[in-house]
Amino acid sequence: METLGDDGIESGGESDKEREEEAEEAAALLRDRLRLSVISIASSHAKTLGMTISEPVVACIADLAFKQAEQMGRDVELFAQHAGRKSVNMEDVILSAHRNEHLMGLLRDFAQELKGKEPCTERKRKKKALKNENKVQEPIEMLD
Repeated sequence: METLGDDGIESGGESDKEREEEAEEAAALLRDRLRLSVISIASSHAKTLGMTISEPVVACIADLAFKQAEQMGRDVELFAQHAGRKSVNMEDVILSAHRNEHLMGLLRDFAQELKGKEPCTERKRKKKALKNENKVQEPIEMLD
C-alpha cells in the first residue's frame, strides 16, 4: 500500500515529479537521436547535391522535425481518446495528417498495403453474410 510521507512524496512508489523527470529524460534522448539522424540525412543529401549545409540550419530542421513529431503524437492520442479508445490505430495516424494532404495520401496507401498483407479473416465473414443475403425470400401474404 502506498502512503504519503511527511515530505508529501509517495512511499512505495514513484512521485509525479520523478515520473515527469523520467519523461523529460526520455524526450531529451529522443530529441538527441532525431538530431543525429537529421544531421546524417542532411549531410548525405547535401553531399549528393555537391552542397554544404551549416550546423545551425541542421539544428533548426531537427528541432522543427521533433516539434512536428510531438504535435502529431498529441493529435493521434486525442483522436483515439475521442473515439473512446485507449490505444491508437492506423486511422488515428491518418487523421492526424489532415493538415498535409500529400502525407495523408501516402499514409492511406501504406495502410492499404498493410491490409493487403494481413490474413483475410473479414472476407470469410463477408462471404457468409453475402450467402445469407442471396437467399430468395418468400413473399409474405398480407391479410386484409
